[in-house]
Amino acid sequence: MTPVRVVAFGGGHGLGASLRALRRASRELELDITAVVTVGDDGGSSGRLRAERDALLPPGDLRQALAALADDDPARQLTAHVLQYRFAGSDSLAGHAVGNLLLLGLMEMLADPVAALDHAASLVGAHGRVLPMARHAVGIEADVLGADPARPGEMVTVRGQHAVAVALGHVEAVRIEPADPPVCEQALDAIRDADWLIFGPGSWYTSVLPHLLTPRLAEAIVTSAARKLVTLNLSADNETLGLSVADHLAALTWYLPAFRADTVLADTKWVGEPEPVRRAAETLGAHLVLAPLAVADGSPRHDPESLGVALVPVLGAAR
Repeated sequence: MTPVRVVAFGGGHGLGASLRALRRASRELELDITAVVTVGDDGGSSGRLRAERDALLPPGDLRQALAALADDDPARQLTAHVLQYRFAGSDSLAGHAVGNLLLLGLMEMLADPVAALDHAASLVGAHGRVLPMARHAVGIEADVLGADPARPGEMVTVRGQHAVAVALGHVEAVRIEPADPPVCEQALDAIRDADWLIFGPGSWYTSVLPHLLTPRLAEAIVTSAARKLVTLNLSADNETLGLSVADHLAALTWYLPAFRADTVLADTKWVGEPEPVRRAAETLGAHLVLAPLAVADGSPRHDPESLGVALVPVLGAAR
């Protein structure tokens, strides 16, 4: 049977949860998985490598996606854990993840980020492909109302993914710099051939929306014949404080008016009153699917096992 071709967009822990869920769903469905990863990270190890080595791409989110897709073989899992290992101490290596340094070395040596990622994927036996959103790093900036406590009623421009993620106040607008970065052509090919495009979960403004702000990616997304699924976050994060669950869906069309979806997936408990979310989903052309998606300890984190179970009947509808 022909595999269901799935492209998942995002970055960081949210995309990692989505990819692990897809790996779980692949026990029952044959899936061809591609991760398209945002490239705006400028915090922590990735930020240091961007500043100190002029890294072509911030490797952290790419590394996490590779680890999430790693094969279950113990040797492959050990390699994935090595990639995630972060040096302790106070020297120049402290805080860097092994995988970030490996990816940086591969990108410098091969002078091709896609070739570097494909080679790293072979090391962990990745069940899928990891691709960058663009072929070089982008900047993220936002207009934030009340970001400066001394001027609570004024709009402040906050620059940098990390700064936007931790900014106080209310994000009024977000954009990327450059506004039209050179996209990864292999990502465009994957979108064109996909059966499903998946958005979220993850930091809405700095992991999910940057894909919709990239002109050629956005055009490929809205013209794709693939079905589109939006997986909602369980709760607002610092970026989206003040946004309701329904507002998270509305934000997609604030930034890409032509965006439409087929399915919106939300957690039965964390969604709150479902009717406003159902109406917001309908404005995208989507129907709302409620399922238990959160971890059992009550924290607002997706459980990849539960999310994978919920994805099976949705993605299976593509057959």
